[in-house]
Amino acid sequence: LNTSKMAEGEFHPVAKLSELKRAGRKRISLNERVIALFYVGGSVYAMDHFCYHNGGPLALGDIEDSHGRMCVICPWHKHAITLDTGESLYTAIDPANPRVKVHNCSKGVKQRTHTIRVDVEQDCVYVRLSDLSKPTDSDRYFTEEYRVLMENALHEPTPEQMGAVKVPIHSSRLK
Repeated sequence: LNTSKMAEGEFHPVAKLSELKRAGRKRISLNERVIALFYVGGSVYAMDHFCYHNGGPLALGDIEDSHGRMCVICPWHKHAITLDTGESLYTAIDPANPRVKVHNCSKGVKQRTHTIRVDVEQDCVYVRLSDLSKPTDSDRYFTEEYRVLMENALHEPTPEQMGAVKVPIHSSRLK
């Protein structure tokens, strides 16, 4: 399925349902956005692939039931993100009573989720990108600034790009 440049606001075929059921997850690209698809408990979910926190690959994360909320756990820093809403969840501890834990406290929606449509007869999963005009923390991994940053990180800088770099000396021992 070719999902590179397509019209926004429409549903686009992105995967075969039978393959997604078998694999449980899949990473796809749609309109230059990398998306993680998950098949969990008979439902299909779609969200930005790069974790809002530090860019971890969510399609590689474990799926866990967090007190009734299905979450993907970022493989890099263990942030729990709900599959249905993109909320980041944490367990709080009351300092006055540290034995009592409050589960599923929300940091709010941090990860962009996208709309899914499934056609069982056609064995097809469709995705419609969510409204990109409303910013979400995970959007930063799809900006031009981030793309340039990653391109530059892959190349050794030339002396001209480095300029005259002066490293400050902070230790009195080195002066």
